Amino acid sequence: MTGPRVLRREEWDTWYGTLVRAFGGVPEPAEELELFRELTETDRSLGVWDGEGCVGTAGAFSFRLTVPGGAAVPAAGVTMVGVAATHRRRGVLTSMMRRQLDDVRSWGEPLAVLTASEPAIYGRFGYGAATFQVNAEIDTSRTTLAVPEGTDGVRLRYAAPAEVLGACEAVYARLVPGRPGMLARRPGWERLGTLDPESRRDGASPLQCVVAERDGETVGYARFRVKPGWGPAGPDGTVVLSALDALDPAADAALWRFLFDVDLTSRLVARGRPVDEGWQHMVSDIRRCRPELRDALYVRLVDVGAALQARTYRAPVDVVFDVEDAFCPWNTGRWRLSGDAKGASCERTEDAADLALSVRELGAVYLGGVGLTSLAAAGRVRELRRGALAEASPAFGSDPAPWLPHGF
Repeated sequence: MTGPRVLRREEWDTWYGTLVRAFGGVPEPAEELELFRELTETDRSLGVWDGEGCVGTAGAFSFRLTVPGGAAVPAAGVTMVGVAATHRRRGVLTSMMRRQLDDVRSWGEPLAVLTASEPAIYGRFGYGAATFQVNAEIDTSRTTLAVPEGTDGVRLRYAAPAEVLGACEAVYARLVPGRPGMLARRPGWERLGTLDPESRRDGASPLQCVVAERDGETVGYARFRVKPGWGPAGPDGTVVLSALDALDPAADAALWRFLFDVDLTSRLVARGRPVDEGWQHMVSDIRRCRPELRDALYVRLVDVGAALQARTYRAPVDVVFDVEDAFCPWNTGRWRLSGDAKGASCERTEDAADLALSVRELGAVYLGGVGLTSLAAAGRVRELRRGALAEASPAFGSDPAPWLPHGF
Protein backbone atom coordinates (compact mmCIF):
# COMPACT_ATOMS: atom_id res chain seq x y z
CA MET A 1 0.00 0.00 0.00
CA THR A 2 1.37 3.39 -1.02
CA GLY A 3 1.16 6.66 0.87
CA PRO A 4 -1.19 9.39 -0.33
CA ARG A 5 -0.36 10.86 -3.73
CA VAL A 6 -1.94 13.46 -6.00
CA LEU A 7 -4.78 12.16 -8.14
CA ARG A 8 -4.37 11.86 -11.91
CA ARG A 9 -7.30 13.00 -14.03
CA GLU A 10 -7.62 9.60 -15.74
CA GLU A 11 -8.00 7.93 -12.31
CA TRP A 12 -11.04 9.95 -11.32
CA ASP A 13 -13.68 7.29 -12.02
CA THR A 14 -11.89 4.66 -9.92
CA TRP A 15 -11.14 7.19 -7.17
CA TYR A 16 -14.69 8.51 -7.00
CA GLY A 17 -16.08 4.99 -7.11
CA THR A 18 -14.12 4.23 -3.94
CA LEU A 19 -15.72 7.26 -2.30
CA VAL A 20 -19.24 6.26 -3.36
CA ARG A 21 -18.74 2.74 -2.00
CA ALA A 22 -17.43 4.13 1.31
CA PHE A 23 -20.73 6.02 1.65
CA GLY A 24 -22.89 2.97 0.98
CA GLY A 25 -22.40 2.27 -2.71
CA VAL A 26 -25.61 3.83 -4.05
CA PRO A 27 -24.80 5.26 -7.50
CA GLU A 28 -25.22 9.01 -7.84
CA PRO A 29 -27.46 10.53 -10.53
CA ALA A 30 -25.62 11.17 -13.78
CA GLU A 31 -25.98 14.97 -13.64
CA GLU A 32 -24.61 15.10 -10.09
CA LEU A 33 -21.74 12.80 -10.97
CA GLU A 34 -20.80 14.92 -13.96
CA LEU A 35 -20.91 18.17 -11.99
CA PHE A 36 -18.55 16.87 -9.31
CA ARG A 37 -16.27 15.45 -11.98
CA GLU A 38 -15.96 18.99 -13.33
CA LEU A 39 -15.60 20.62 -9.90
CA THR A 40 -12.92 18.21 -8.63
CA GLU A 41 -9.53 19.89 -8.48
CA THR A 42 -7.32 16.90 -9.17
CA ASP A 43 -4.11 18.70 -8.25
CA ARG A 44 -5.60 19.21 -4.77
CA SER A 45 -6.97 15.67 -4.46
CA LEU A 46 -5.27 12.66 -2.88
CA GLY A 47 -5.60 8.92 -3.25
CA VAL A 48 -4.17 5.94 -1.42
CA TRP A 49 -3.62 2.85 -3.55
CA ASP A 50 -3.09 -0.80 -2.72
CA GLY A 51 -1.87 -2.40 -5.90
CA GLU A 52 -4.29 -1.39 -8.65
CA GLY A 53 -7.09 -0.55 -6.23
CA CYS A 54 -7.87 2.81 -4.67
CA VAL A 55 -8.50 2.45 -0.92
CA GLY A 56 -8.56 6.08 0.26
CA THR A 57 -9.79 9.41 -1.11
CA ALA A 58 -9.56 13.05 -0.01
CA GLY A 59 -9.97 16.33 -1.86
CA ALA A 60 -9.67 20.05 -1.13
CA PHE A 61 -11.65 22.67 -3.04
CA SER A 62 -10.07 26.12 -3.29
CA PHE A 63 -12.60 28.34 -1.53
CA ARG A 64 -12.73 31.87 -0.21
CA LEU A 65 -14.56 32.00 3.11
CA THR A 66 -16.12 35.11 4.63
CA VAL A 67 -14.79 35.83 8.13
CA PRO A 68 -15.90 38.44 10.70
CA GLY A 69 -15.15 41.83 9.24
CA GLY A 70 -16.10 40.76 5.71
CA ALA A 71 -12.75 39.57 4.35
CA ALA A 72 -12.75 36.61 1.96
CA VAL A 73 -10.00 34.34 3.28
CA PRO A 74 -8.49 31.46 1.26
CA ALA A 75 -9.67 28.16 2.71
CA ALA A 76 -9.22 24.55 1.69
CA GLY A 77 -12.65 22.94 1.48
CA VAL A 78 -11.90 19.40 2.60
CA THR A 79 -14.20 17.00 0.79
CA MET A 80 -14.68 13.53 -0.68
CA VAL A 81 -12.96 11.82 2.25
CA GLY A 82 -13.43 8.06 2.31
CA VAL A 83 -11.59 4.86 3.24
CA ALA A 84 -12.38 1.41 1.89
CA ALA A 85 -13.94 -0.83 4.54
CA THR A 86 -11.22 -3.41 3.81
CA HIS A 87 -8.54 -0.95 4.93
CA ARG A 88 -9.96 0.58 8.09
CA ARG A 89 -7.76 1.05 11.17
CA ARG A 90 -4.58 0.93 9.10
CA GLY A 91 -3.74 4.62 9.25
CA VAL A 92 -5.13 5.51 5.82
CA LEU A 93 -7.22 8.45 7.01
CA THR A 94 -4.46 9.80 9.26
CA SER A 95 -1.95 9.65 6.41
CA MET A 96 -4.30 11.59 4.12
CA MET A 97 -5.02 14.23 6.76
CA ARG A 98 -1.27 14.58 7.41
CA ARG A 99 -0.42 15.04 3.72
CA GLN A 100 -3.40 17.31 3.12
CA LEU A 101 -2.67 19.76 5.93
CA ASP A 102 0.98 19.89 4.90
CA ASP A 103 -0.18 20.71 1.38
CA VAL A 104 -2.62 23.38 2.56
CA ARG A 105 0.18 25.03 4.51
CA SER A 106 2.44 24.98 1.45
CA TRP A 107 -0.33 26.63 -0.59
CA GLY A 108 -0.39 29.52 1.86
CA GLU A 109 -4.02 28.96 2.88
CA PRO A 110 -4.54 29.71 6.58
CA LEU A 111 -7.76 27.72 6.97
CA ALA A 112 -9.15 24.27 6.22
CA VAL A 113 -12.90 23.66 6.52
CA LEU A 114 -15.20 20.69 6.17
CA THR A 115 -18.63 19.25 6.87
CA ALA A 116 -18.42 16.05 8.88
CA SER A 117 -20.37 12.90 8.10
CA GLU A 118 -19.26 11.71 11.56
CA PRO A 119 -18.30 14.60 13.90
CA ALA A 120 -16.23 12.38 16.21
CA ILE A 121 -13.66 11.79 13.48
CA TYR A 122 -12.20 15.22 12.87
CA GLY A 123 -11.57 16.65 16.33
CA ARG A 124 -8.34 14.73 16.61
CA PHE A 125 -7.10 16.49 13.48
CA GLY A 126 -7.82 19.93 14.95
CA TYR A 127 -11.22 20.75 13.44
CA GLY A 128 -13.77 22.49 15.66
CA ALA A 129 -17.52 22.91 15.06
CA ALA A 130 -17.77 26.59 14.14
CA THR A 131 -21.21 27.08 12.61
CA PHE A 132 -24.64 25.67 13.33
CA GLN A 133 -27.89 25.57 11.41
CA VAL A 134 -31.60 25.19 12.05
CA ASN A 135 -33.83 22.51 10.58
CA ALA A 136 -37.56 23.07 10.90
CA GLU A 137 -40.81 21.31 10.08
CA ILE A 138 -43.45 24.03 10.24
CA ASP A 139 -47.15 23.35 10.63
CA THR A 140 -48.34 26.07 8.26
CA SER A 141 -51.99 25.17 8.86
CA ARG A 142 -51.70 26.41 12.46
CA THR A 143 -48.91 28.98 12.24
CA THR A 144 -49.16 32.50 10.85
CA LEU A 145 -46.59 35.15 9.99
CA ALA A 146 -46.47 38.77 11.11
CA VAL A 147 -44.54 40.40 8.27
CA PRO A 148 -42.69 43.75 8.37
CA GLU A 149 -43.76 46.94 6.67
CA GLY A 150 -43.01 46.97 2.95
CA THR A 151 -43.65 43.26 2.38
CA ASP A 152 -46.67 43.97 0.17
CA GLY A 153 -44.48 46.11 -2.07
CA VAL A 154 -42.46 43.09 -3.18
CA ARG A 155 -43.56 41.40 -6.40
CA LEU A 156 -43.22 37.63 -6.69
CA ARG A 157 -43.21 35.60 -9.87
CA TYR A 158 -42.50 32.04 -10.88
CA ALA A 159 -39.46 31.43 -13.08
CA ALA A 160 -37.59 28.41 -14.38
CA PRO A 161 -34.60 27.92 -12.04
CA ALA A 162 -32.08 27.81 -14.89
CA GLU A 163 -33.48 30.93 -16.58
CA VAL A 164 -33.01 33.17 -13.52
CA LEU A 165 -29.82 31.54 -12.26
CA GLY A 166 -27.71 34.60 -13.03
CA ALA A 167 -30.03 36.97 -11.16
CA CYS A 168 -30.20 34.62 -8.18
CA GLU A 169 -26.42 34.29 -8.07
CA ALA A 170 -26.13 38.07 -8.06
CA VAL A 171 -28.33 38.18 -4.95
CA TYR A 172 -26.22 35.49 -3.29
CA ALA A 173 -22.96 37.28 -4.16
CA ARG A 174 -24.18 40.50 -2.52
CA LEU A 175 -24.90 38.60 0.70
CA VAL A 176 -21.55 36.77 0.93
CA PRO A 177 -19.45 39.58 2.51
CA GLY A 178 -22.07 40.26 5.18
CA ARG A 179 -22.18 36.88 6.93
CA PRO A 180 -19.20 34.83 8.19
CA GLY A 181 -19.14 31.26 6.97
CA MET A 182 -20.50 32.00 3.50
CA LEU A 183 -18.53 30.82 0.48
CA ALA A 184 -17.73 32.98 -2.53
CA ARG A 185 -18.84 30.62 -5.28
CA ARG A 186 -16.39 29.99 -8.11
CA PRO A 187 -17.69 29.37 -11.65
CA GLY A 188 -19.56 26.07 -11.82
CA TRP A 189 -20.69 26.05 -8.19
CA GLU A 190 -23.87 27.95 -9.03
CA ARG A 191 -25.10 24.79 -10.76
CA LEU A 192 -25.16 22.92 -7.46
CA GLY A 193 -28.34 24.71 -6.42
CA THR A 194 -30.24 23.72 -9.56
CA LEU A 195 -29.39 20.01 -9.63
CA ASP A 196 -32.72 18.26 -9.88
CA PRO A 197 -32.40 14.49 -10.41
CA GLU A 198 -35.71 12.67 -10.01
CA SER A 199 -34.09 10.18 -7.62
CA ARG A 200 -33.53 13.00 -5.11
CA ARG A 201 -37.12 14.28 -5.09
CA ASP A 202 -38.67 11.63 -2.83
CA GLY A 203 -42.04 11.96 -4.56
CA ALA A 204 -41.97 15.76 -4.73
CA SER A 205 -42.25 17.98 -7.80
CA PRO A 206 -39.37 19.09 -9.98
CA LEU A 207 -37.51 22.06 -8.56
CA GLN A 208 -39.51 25.29 -8.65
CA CYS A 209 -38.32 28.87 -8.24
CA VAL A 210 -39.98 32.13 -7.23
CA VAL A 211 -38.09 35.41 -7.53
CA ALA A 212 -38.80 38.53 -5.50
CA GLU A 213 -38.60 41.84 -7.36
CA ARG A 214 -38.84 45.51 -6.50
CA ASP A 215 -38.71 48.28 -9.11
CA GLY A 216 -37.56 45.74 -11.69
CA GLU A 217 -34.63 44.50 -9.57
CA THR A 218 -34.33 40.96 -8.24
CA VAL A 219 -34.09 41.24 -4.46
CA GLY A 220 -34.54 37.62 -3.47
CA TYR A 221 -35.45 34.11 -4.55
CA ALA A 222 -36.66 30.80 -3.19
CA ARG A 223 -36.14 27.34 -4.70
CA PHE A 224 -38.41 24.58 -3.49
CA ARG A 225 -40.35 21.45 -4.31
CA VAL A 226 -43.93 20.53 -3.47
CA LYS A 227 -44.80 17.02 -2.32
CA PRO A 228 -48.53 16.45 -2.72
CA GLY A 229 -50.41 14.59 -0.03
CA TRP A 230 -54.01 13.83 0.90
CA GLY A 231 -55.40 12.80 4.26
CA PRO A 232 -58.87 12.04 5.63
CA ALA A 233 -59.53 15.77 6.02
CA GLY A 234 -58.32 16.74 2.54
CA PRO A 235 -55.09 18.12 1.05
CA ASP A 236 -52.01 17.67 3.22
CA GLY A 237 -49.03 18.48 1.02
CA THR A 238 -45.51 19.55 2.00
CA VAL A 239 -43.34 22.37 0.70
CA VAL A 240 -39.65 21.39 0.82
CA LEU A 241 -37.41 24.44 0.77
CA SER A 242 -34.13 24.08 -1.10
CA ALA A 243 -32.69 27.62 -0.94
CA LEU A 244 -33.83 31.11 0.01
CA ASP A 245 -31.81 34.32 -0.11
CA ALA A 246 -33.05 37.90 0.15
CA LEU A 247 -31.45 41.34 0.28
CA ASP A 248 -33.76 42.94 2.87
CA PRO A 249 -36.38 42.01 5.49
CA ALA A 250 -39.38 42.81 3.28
CA ALA A 251 -38.17 40.58 0.44
CA ASP A 252 -37.31 37.84 2.91
CA ALA A 253 -40.77 38.03 4.52
CA ALA A 254 -42.52 38.02 1.15
CA LEU A 255 -40.80 34.78 0.18
CA TRP A 256 -41.52 33.07 3.51
CA ARG A 257 -45.16 34.18 3.37
CA PHE A 258 -45.45 32.70 -0.11
CA LEU A 259 -44.04 29.38 1.10
CA PHE A 260 -46.48 29.32 4.03
CA ASP A 261 -49.41 29.88 1.67
CA VAL A 262 -48.79 27.40 -1.16
CA ASP A 263 -52.12 25.83 -2.09
CA LEU A 264 -52.95 22.28 -0.93
CA THR A 265 -50.09 22.19 1.60
CA SER A 266 -49.97 22.21 5.39
CA ARG A 267 -46.26 21.78 6.12
CA LEU A 268 -43.05 23.57 5.24
CA VAL A 269 -39.77 21.71 5.67
CA ALA A 270 -36.68 23.93 5.83
CA ARG A 271 -33.21 22.54 6.47
CA GLY A 272 -29.85 24.14 6.96
CA ARG A 273 -31.09 27.67 7.74
CA PRO A 274 -29.20 30.35 9.71
CA VAL A 275 -29.72 30.17 13.47
CA ASP A 276 -30.67 33.87 13.62
CA GLU A 277 -32.98 33.97 10.60
CA GLY A 278 -35.90 36.39 10.84
CA TRP A 279 -38.76 33.98 10.17
CA GLN A 280 -38.33 32.57 13.69
CA HIS A 281 -39.50 35.92 15.05
CA MET A 282 -42.34 36.37 12.55
CA VAL A 283 -44.14 33.10 13.33
CA SER A 284 -47.07 33.04 15.70
CA ASP A 285 -45.96 29.83 17.44
CA ILE A 286 -42.34 28.72 17.30
CA ARG A 287 -43.19 25.40 18.96
CA ARG A 288 -45.21 24.38 15.90
CA CYS A 289 -42.09 24.92 13.81
CA ARG A 290 -40.12 22.20 15.63
CA PRO A 291 -36.72 23.88 15.24
CA GLU A 292 -33.71 21.59 15.57
CA LEU A 293 -30.11 22.72 15.91
CA ARG A 294 -27.40 20.91 13.94
CA ASP A 295 -23.66 21.33 13.51
CA ALA A 296 -22.53 22.47 10.06
CA LEU A 297 -19.06 23.85 9.20
CA TYR A 298 -15.92 22.65 10.99
CA VAL A 299 -12.92 24.99 10.91
CA ARG A 300 -9.23 24.17 11.28
CA LEU A 301 -6.59 26.91 11.64
CA VAL A 302 -3.65 25.77 9.49
CA ASP A 303 -1.68 28.95 10.22
CA VAL A 304 -2.75 30.40 13.59
CA GLY A 305 -1.11 33.78 13.12
CA ALA A 306 -2.35 34.40 9.58
CA ALA A 307 -5.87 33.16 10.36
CA LEU A 308 -6.39 35.24 13.51
CA GLN A 309 -5.17 38.44 11.87
CA ALA A 310 -7.31 37.89 8.77
CA ARG A 311 -10.53 38.72 10.66
CA THR A 312 -11.63 41.67 12.77
CA TYR A 313 -12.92 41.67 16.35
CA ARG A 314 -16.17 43.03 17.72
CA ALA A 315 -14.46 44.54 20.78
CA PRO A 316 -10.84 45.56 21.39
CA VAL A 317 -8.75 42.56 22.38
CA ASP A 318 -5.17 42.05 23.55
CA VAL A 319 -4.61 38.49 24.68
CA VAL A 320 -1.86 35.88 24.67
CA PHE A 321 -2.96 32.36 23.76
CA ASP A 322 -0.97 29.27 24.68
CA VAL A 323 -1.92 27.03 21.76
CA GLU A 324 -1.58 23.25 21.64
CA ASP A 325 -1.51 21.62 18.21
CA ALA A 326 -0.13 18.08 18.22
CA PHE A 327 -1.06 17.38 14.60
CA CYS A 328 0.39 20.62 13.15
CA PRO A 329 3.17 21.42 15.63
CA TRP A 330 4.18 24.60 13.80
CA ASN A 331 1.18 26.23 15.51
CA THR A 332 2.12 25.17 19.03
CA GLY A 333 3.25 27.93 21.37
CA ARG A 334 2.25 31.37 22.57
CA TRP A 335 0.58 33.91 20.27
CA ARG A 336 -0.32 37.52 21.06
CA LEU A 337 -3.53 38.65 19.37
CA SER A 338 -4.20 42.40 19.31
CA GLY A 339 -7.17 43.71 17.37
CA ASP A 340 -10.44 45.55 17.11
CA ALA A 341 -13.13 46.27 14.52
CA LYS A 342 -10.57 47.81 12.15
CA GLY A 343 -7.99 45.04 12.01
CA ALA A 344 -5.68 42.76 13.95
CA SER A 345 -2.18 41.40 14.35
CA CYS A 346 -1.15 38.02 15.70
CA GLU A 347 2.50 37.23 16.36
CA ARG A 348 4.53 34.76 18.36
CA THR A 349 5.54 35.99 21.80
CA GLU A 350 7.48 35.02 24.90
CA ASP A 351 5.02 36.90 27.12
CA ALA A 352 3.06 35.02 29.76
CA ALA A 353 -0.09 33.38 28.43
CA ASP A 354 -3.58 34.57 29.38
CA LEU A 355 -5.61 31.64 28.01
CA ALA A 356 -4.65 28.05 27.16
CA LEU A 357 -6.49 26.02 24.53
CA SER A 358 -5.96 23.74 21.57
CA VAL A 359 -6.22 24.68 17.92
CA ARG A 360 -9.56 22.86 17.86
CA GLU A 361 -11.07 25.46 20.20
CA LEU A 362 -9.64 28.30 18.09
CA GLY A 363 -11.37 26.78 15.07
CA ALA A 364 -14.66 26.58 16.93
CA VAL A 365 -14.63 30.26 17.96
CA TYR A 366 -13.05 31.59 14.77
CA LEU A 367 -16.22 32.61 12.91
CA GLY A 368 -17.98 34.02 15.96
CA GLY A 369 -20.66 31.40 16.45
CA VAL A 370 -19.16 29.77 19.55
CA GLY A 371 -17.96 31.64 22.65
CA LEU A 372 -14.71 31.17 24.51
CA THR A 373 -16.73 31.28 27.73
CA SER A 374 -18.87 28.39 26.54
CA LEU A 375 -15.80 26.27 25.79
CA ALA A 376 -14.28 27.26 29.14
CA ALA A 377 -17.42 25.98 30.85
CA ALA A 378 -16.71 22.63 29.21
CA GLY A 379 -13.11 22.69 30.45
CA ARG A 380 -11.69 23.16 26.96
CA VAL A 381 -10.30 26.68 27.55
CA ARG A 382 -8.24 27.44 30.68
CA GLU A 383 -7.95 30.93 32.09
CA LEU A 384 -4.36 31.61 33.17
CA ARG A 385 -4.82 35.30 33.97
CA ARG A 386 -7.84 36.32 36.00
CA GLY A 387 -10.29 38.28 33.87
CA ALA A 388 -8.75 37.31 30.52
CA LEU A 389 -11.70 35.17 29.49
CA ALA A 390 -14.26 37.94 30.07
CA GLU A 391 -12.06 40.34 28.11
CA ALA A 392 -11.41 38.11 25.11
CA SER A 393 -14.66 36.23 24.58
CA PRO A 394 -16.86 39.17 23.45
CA ALA A 395 -14.28 40.17 20.84
CA PHE A 396 -14.71 36.91 18.95
CA GLY A 397 -18.49 37.23 18.58
CA SER A 398 -20.28 37.87 15.30
CA ASP A 399 -23.57 39.48 14.42
CA PRO A 400 -25.01 38.10 12.17
CA ALA A 401 -24.35 34.53 13.18
CA PRO A 402 -22.05 32.54 10.91
CA TRP A 403 -23.73 30.25 8.40
CA LEU A 404 -22.69 27.73 5.77
CA PRO A 405 -25.21 28.07 2.91
CA HIS A 406 -24.56 24.69 1.28
CA GLY A 407 -22.41 21.63 1.59
CA PHE A 408 -19.49 20.59 -0.53
